[in-house]
Amino acid sequence: MRPSRRAPDELRAVSLERGVVKYAEGSCMVKFGDTHVLVTATLEERLPPWLKGQGRGWVTAEYGMLPRATLERTRREASAGKQNGRTVEIQRLIGRSLRATVDLEALGERQITVDCDVLQADGGTRTASITGAWVALADCISWMKARNMVKGNVLRDNVAAISCGIYNGTPVLDLDYAEDSEADTDANFVMTGDGRIIEVQGTAEKTPFSQDEFLALMALARKGVTRLVDLQKMAVA
Repeated sequence: MRPSRRAPDELRAVSLERGVVKYAEGSCMVKFGDTHVLVTATLEERLPPWLKGQGRGWVTAEYGMLPRATLERTRREASAGKQNGRTVEIQRLIGRSLRATVDLEALGERQITVDCDVLQADGGTRTASITGAWVALADCISWMKARNMVKGNVLRDNVAAISCGIYNGTPVLDLDYAEDSEADTDANFVMTGDGRIIEVQGTAEKTPFSQDEFLALMALARKGVTRLVDLQKMAVA
């Protein structure tokens, strides 16, 4: 039995609320159970220096956790003077995931920065961030289209992400913190709307896992991402 009493292939309650920030070109409050992330997408008429003059744009991401997003207060990284390795890894993952389905040439020589701020963490903050980030990005691009700044299909497909793991010997979908902290194996899957893989992160926390177990996790991830993509489509419809 899972601590949450969910079935092995059952997601937590997921919600994607658009337009939650007045000033951002795109925004989304994403909730995976008790994990809540505020995502904004900001259009900037600038590019990294190494991209200037190449006729294409860029999508990047920043990620952070508020001090009381967790059970105990976490010191702000700004007060430490630098980001920790986990933060850098996650924001790079979010950026890679979004760029995988953006036509950067159609975007033009401009940058969209996606900020993911974790308000409350209960496992799966990176997967929730990616899923909500796509909604904020889609709204930002719609904002640009409404002003004739871009044409065509800048956003070529959906992107969503979900965690899976082996908990008490059973492959399960969408781990919350109680499961993630005790799982034998945990993995994160980032996939497109048509089922292609962008990135897989898998780790044996206690016992090495077999190919069959990996395939079971993959099957769960496909089911979860399909449901998340359906929710994304309903959110932006």
